[in-house]
Parts: sequence; C-alpha cells; structure tokens
Amino acid sequence: MRPLLVGLSLVVTASLLHAAGAPKFRTDAGGSLEAKLKKVSKAKGKESTDVPQWFQLVEGQFPPEGSAHAISGELIQMNHLERTFQLRVDRNDSQDRGAWDLPLGAVMLPYGAIYYHGSPAAIQDVPLGTHLHGLFYVKDANDKTPSPATWYNRKTPEIEFRRCFRLEDDFTSNTRQQQLWKIESVDLAAMKLNATLQANGQASGQPKSFDLLTSTRVMQGRGFGELKALQAGQTVLFNLTWGTLYGSGRITDIWLDETSRQLATAHQLEKHRNHIRERGLPGWITAVEDEPQLVTVTFFGGVDPKLFDELAIKDPNAPPPKDGSPPPAEPQGGLAVARESLMSYDPVNDRKRGGILEVKKIPVEPGSSGVQMKLKMDMMLEGYRPKRIVRFYPPTWKVIALPREEQFFGRE
Repeated sequence: MRPLLVGLSLVVTASLLHAAGAPKFRTDAGGSLEAKLKKVSKAKGKESTDVPQWFQLVEGQFPPEGSAHAISGELIQMNHLERTFQLRVDRNDSQDRGAWDLPLGAVMLPYGAIYYHGSPAAIQDVPLGTHLHGLFYVKDANDKTPSPATWYNRKTPEIEFRRCFRLEDDFTSNTRQQQLWKIESVDLAAMKLNATLQANGQASGQPKSFDLLTSTRVMQGRGFGELKALQAGQTVLFNLTWGTLYGSGRITDIWLDETSRQLATAHQLEKHRNHIRERGLPGWITAVEDEPQLVTVTFFGGVDPKLFDELAIKDPNAPPPKDGSPPPAEPQGGLAVARESLMSYDPVNDRKRGGILEVKKIPVEPGSSGVQMKLKMDMMLEGYRPKRIVRFYPPTWKVIALPREEQFFGRE
C-alpha cells in the first residue's frame, strides 16, 4: 500500500467544476494560460468582461482545493537548503516556438510537498534531470526575485507561478492516478520502447515512443535486470528525462513488476522518515495564549502519517527534573523556530520544552496534515507567534546537531 497517494490531486476537471459551481478564482479548467475565458454572465442576462483571476495565497492560511496551476518540466537546478529550484518547462501546443525550453524559478511553500518513488521526499532526494509534475501559485505581489537568466531575455508564459505547492516524479504521478504503461514493442537495436498508458487496466490515449539509454536502470523483482528483460505485454512504470525535447522523453529508470515498485516506495519512505526525525515535524502556529504559555501548532501535510503517531508517546528514558520535583504528567517535546524554507536555527540549543496537552484531528485542507497539537511551554520565544513556522520534536526523538549549512544560526 503506497502512502499519501490517494486524494492529493488539486487539478479539478471542468465537469467537476460545473457540478460544484464555478469557483471565484481561475483554474486549469479554463484552458491554457493564453486561452481567453468566457465572459461571466450576470443577472438578467447581462454580461461582464470581468474574469476570475488566479488564486492569490493568503499568509497563514491553506489554499482552497483546486486553486493551483499545473506545470510540468525537468528539474535543472536546486538549492535544497532554501527549497528553491528551477524547472525547464515542458513544451506544449499553446506555446510559441520562442517560448520552448525556458526555465521557471520557484520556491516550495512551507506546506508544499514533494514526492519521489511514491513516497514523501526532500527536494535533495530528487536527481537533477528528473521529469516532474507540479502545482503552482502566482508569486507574491511584493516578490522582486529576478527571473532566471535566459536566451535573449525570453520568459516562459508560466513565469509568474513562483510558489510551488506540490512536486512529484512520473512514478508517483502515475501511481497516484492508478496508471501503468503497457509495453507494445521494444526495439533494442534502435533503443526505442513503445507503450500505451493504462488507467485501471483500460487504455488511456495512443501509444507513445520513448528512448532507451544504455544507462537505463531496469528494476526487476528484488534486484536489477537488463534491457533484454523488457518484453511486449509487460505493464511497467518509468521515470523520464529530456521530456518533450525529442519526442516523449528518455527513460532513466523502469520498474517491471509490483515487487520492484513496492521496494522503491518503501526505501524512499524510510529515507523520508529519517529526514523528518532528524529535523522535526514542520507546521505553523495557529494560536498563542501568552499568560498560560500555551501554543497551538497545526502540522503540514506531505509527511508520513505514521510519524504523527509518535507525537504523544512518553519517553521512558527522560531524566527527572533537576529541581527534584515530580516528573510531568504529560509527554514533553521540543519546539524550534524555523524559517519559511523550514530551515531551523540551532535546534539542539534553541528549542524549548513543552508539555503535550492535546493532539487532535481537524478537517484536512490542502497543505494540512489534519493534525493539531496544543503545548504548554516552559518558556515562550518571540518566534512563537501565529503564522510563524516551527518544527516539533516528539518526546522520543533524539535531537542531534545538523550540518552547519542546515542551521541558520549566525547568519542573521
């Protein structure tokens, strides 16, 4: 069973929008960025030239369902410390030729999620050159970040979409939508593979031709296979590079069976769990009561749900209070202030202890885990303010010093 892959898509189809009533913001159902939306009808048959605009994010609030814009492309640059990256945007029929292959620079939202091989991931888990599918929002009105340098100062039509809500590789995208590729033919002399996308066992679209490389990794069973193991009739998943540059793209990795796919997902899941346990669960503060020193934290999504099961487990190895008082009745965790990039300052020394008074489920929103926690802090910090980003270490998690480059302390 692959984690976090059900019900995560924010791209709303035109039929669903019609059934639920058109939202107050523009969506991908309106067509390409260059498409002219139909006039909005008003009462008594009058028409207005007003059209809905793309949704503008609100600080401290999660976005509504279906409000993001889908963009796909290849990862060509990243800064994993600040969670920024560049995609070479895929070619599509709505673009002029002069807009082909241009970069989009973007930053992951604090609650933005990344998935790789069907499991949550950090951006550094994704190799450069990987073809990705993303959901984006327009940049903040005050964002003056320069656009990536391009040839003759050309800009991709997607240039305003600088804030990323979600990134996923082809493996994850297909798995989430319950899709597999059925191999129609393999020509190892020409290094070509023809395959048809299938959804729930039914063909979806026409066959496509993909390039094979001598370096293409073949995953079969619990190990590696060879290119000669590719056979017509197999249902497979694969990741691509050079998507839309020369045809459909080049296959970098291909998984021939369910065993190999499950292993890839399980390995990435453990890598994600280790990453979060060493850096803390990310979220933001939703309420503060200064006098009793109470802080309420809502945790972000894009995290393995099983990690939240460890929130309120008391640490049997916790040392007794130094003043000789009885041990606290509630589990004690650590709360560290973090930046928009989720980078903390010096969590070993600057996190403060808090007793976990309550952990509860709340309605799930896009970007939210649906898990909220109330803490009684031993000491309040200036960073414990509504809308501020924090990272929480449950009682049983060992807090270790992160590599220097991952700590913002001393750079202020």
